[in-house]
Amino acid sequence: MKLTVNGEEHELELDPRTTLLDALREHLGLVGTKKGCDHGQCGACTVLVEGRRICSCLALAVMHEGDAVTTIEGLGGADGELGPLQAAFVEHDAFQCGYCTSGQICSAQGLLGELERGEPSAVSPVGGEAPTLTDDEIRERMSGNLCRCGAYANIVRAIGSVARGGGER
Repeated sequence: MKLTVNGEEHELELDPRTTLLDALREHLGLVGTKKGCDHGQCGACTVLVEGRRICSCLALAVMHEGDAVTTIEGLGGADGELGPLQAAFVEHDAFQCGYCTSGQICSAQGLLGELERGEPSAVSPVGGEAPTLTDDEIRERMSGNLCRCGAYANIVRAIGSVARGGGER
C-alpha cells in the first residue's frame, strides 16, 4: 500500500490489521506519535488525516491509503525549526513529562482548522454563529487529549496565543 506521511509517499507491505499508529512508529520510524492507552481514550496518538485529527491507534493504516497524514514531525518548520504551536508549547511551558505533547500539538492544529471552518463544539454558541475562541472552547475541543502531569492551563495558553495571532499557522 502507499501511505503519504508529512508530504512524502511511502510504499509499505503491511498486514491489513496494522494500525496507522504502528505503521507510523514501527514501519516508518516516526516515533513522535505515542502509544498511550491503545484504546483511543488518551489522545497521545493523535495525528492529522486530511487536516482532521484522529486517534491513530483506532485506525487501520489501509483505511488511509491516498490520504495526507501529518504527524508531529510534519508540523515543524523548514530545517528543523519549530512550528508555531510547537514554539508556543515551549514558550508557555505547556508540557512536563512530554509524553502527551505530540498528540496535544496535533490535536491543537486540528482545533485551529475546525475554527477556521466554523465547526461548532459542545460549548459553541447556539444559533449558527461562528464559534469564537475562548478558553472554554479550547478546553472542550482538547478534552480528548489527556495530560497526566496536569499542564492543562499552560496548554490552553499556548493554543490561545497561536490562535489569537501569537504565531503563524
